[in-house]
Amino acid sequence: MKIEEQIDILIQQVHAERQGEIDFYQQKIASLSISDKKKAGYTWYPVDITKSGFAIGDFSFVQVEIPAPKAHQFRSGHMVRLYSLLEGEGAEMMGSIKFVTRQRMRIFFRQGHLPDWLHKGMIGVDLLFDERTFDEMERALKVVKSIDKGPVANLKKVFFGNEAPQLNQYSYQNIKLNDSQNFAIGSMLGNKELSIIHGPPGTGKTTTLVAVIQSLIKNKERILVCAASNSATDLMTLRMKEKGVNVVRVGNITRIDEGIIDSTLDAKVANHPDSKRIKKIKIEAEQSRKLAQKYKRNFDANARMERKQLYQTASELKAWAAQLEERVVGQILEDADVITTTLVGAANSLLHQQSFTCLLIDEAAQALEPACWIPIVKAQKVIMAGDPLQLPPTIKSTKAQKLGMGITQMERLMKKHPDAVNLLNTQYRMNDAIMQFSNAYFYNGELQSGDGVGEAKLANDSFTALEFIDTAGCGFEEKKEDQNYSKYNPDEFNILREHLYQSLANNVIENHHSIGIISPYKKQVLWMQDDYKVDEQLEGLDITIDTIDAFQGQERDVIYISLVRSNEKGEIGFLKDYRRLNVALTRAKKKLVVVGDSATIGLDKFFSSFIDYVEKSGSYRSAWEFMV
Repeated sequence: MKIEEQIDILIQQVHAERQGEIDFYQQKIASLSISDKKKAGYTWYPVDITKSGFAIGDFSFVQVEIPAPKAHQFRSGHMVRLYSLLEGEGAEMMGSIKFVTRQRMRIFFRQGHLPDWLHKGMIGVDLLFDERTFDEMERALKVVKSIDKGPVANLKKVFFGNEAPQLNQYSYQNIKLNDSQNFAIGSMLGNKELSIIHGPPGTGKTTTLVAVIQSLIKNKERILVCAASNSATDLMTLRMKEKGVNVVRVGNITRIDEGIIDSTLDAKVANHPDSKRIKKIKIEAEQSRKLAQKYKRNFDANARMERKQLYQTASELKAWAAQLEERVVGQILEDADVITTTLVGAANSLLHQQSFTCLLIDEAAQALEPACWIPIVKAQKVIMAGDPLQLPPTIKSTKAQKLGMGITQMERLMKKHPDAVNLLNTQYRMNDAIMQFSNAYFYNGELQSGDGVGEAKLANDSFTALEFIDTAGCGFEEKKEDQNYSKYNPDEFNILREHLYQSLANNVIENHHSIGIISPYKKQVLWMQDDYKVDEQLEGLDITIDTIDAFQGQERDVIYISLVRSNEKGEIGFLKDYRRLNVALTRAKKKLVVVGDSATIGLDKFFSSFIDYVEKSGSYRSAWEFMV
């Protein structure tokens, strides 16, 4: 297939997924009443305006709060509508969320002033369908399609055509790294167009990437680091900052803490010597604009002239502030060792004139290929890092899935150019009993444990580091929440919790151990979280309860997994997503406890293999041992 035809298929994928998102928004959100939107977490109403002001460029911001914390669907980077019911139709502003907690949200608007109705009450915030991501993906693909010379044209031939990447192995040695990490870094430094780092769980992928970035900086390369999510981008930013890299984080960030805040472009501009001067000019411009607006329709020639002069003054001050700010931003970006942003964030207007010798895409196995091309058009060579055997990207459209959108660029290129792939083969997280099932099933037995890691277990544990608690025959049928069809199993959680009680009583699990309790089903997670909140026996412990997806990239001393499914038909639903289960099974360092119904899950090949493995290498136990 010709290169242009392959790009056209990617554009078709974007169109299909865009329509899928539109259909989802219209069916799930747009048709709801305000009351139903509030219950579902798509609307905050009423809100209080607690702060407002100006930001970088021609932006303003508003901070809103609701009276009490609550669960919601808002996320950093989402588009929202801020509106007034008091002022009526048309009293609204579209913006994007800068950061959000369970009670507070800061929204940025692409305009230099804020309307008066903001402070009159009856203000609400709606989640919007955001087409910007699809616009940027399609725009990037059309640019790629049109380019016929230069670095991007070379990358097209390697990524879509028949040309092989130029592979050169540099000699690199860091005594703090293992052989596979050193070899991978040597490849990344030597390869011309493409390097791929396959990093299974616990193999030090981020450590390896930071080390190669430090070497690239010494080679005077200009580096852009991207990831599909804000959280992954923030983590890379934090790790580089800890190593003394002058890193600038552009775009929305998911958390505001001391570890990353001073690396953001916002903070660097705010701390610049010219910042106070720019802010003062912006305030003066806004004051002149407000004075001009105070004139009514009927006024004399002198008043008309004065209003005109005030508007002109506001315009000139605004332009002056923008010029000063553009110079400051340009200087900060030019002086940076590394710029970090999300894949879509690479389309930020502040980066339009920027080009890079090297682009590094982290968590590339979770990134849609059309999104990857947004930063690739700015680069000469590409490094991709991730694990295609963990969580895939989320796709809503069945049509887009059929067009191949579920196959990531990293997966495709690993098959196309296997010589460009470097596997990190030494893990530093898990006891061997925990590691070996995933190692055999997903990684062809190629993983090994670092010194001492494979034998590490809880000091007073009389069982192996892996346990499976079988609820078969106990009558613990799964339940279904009618509203969204999510499954949950309260009885299964009771068994899980009794195991935890006994482990605490016998000093197998101690107060200093970190504990994760995870499930593939959101309703089960919510059920477990609610029970945990009122459980005095677990008070003061370091326990996190969340979905499997939320745990990607994390680890705990002890992990409990609640599989939930228990039914006569042997239906296991999306437990068939084995990559998701791979994530779940590889989060624990010293103890992994899986709770499930073998009569239900054991009909599936994957789980049958897992149960066989536990019987040979782990500890197989019955739920009857924990029924009190």
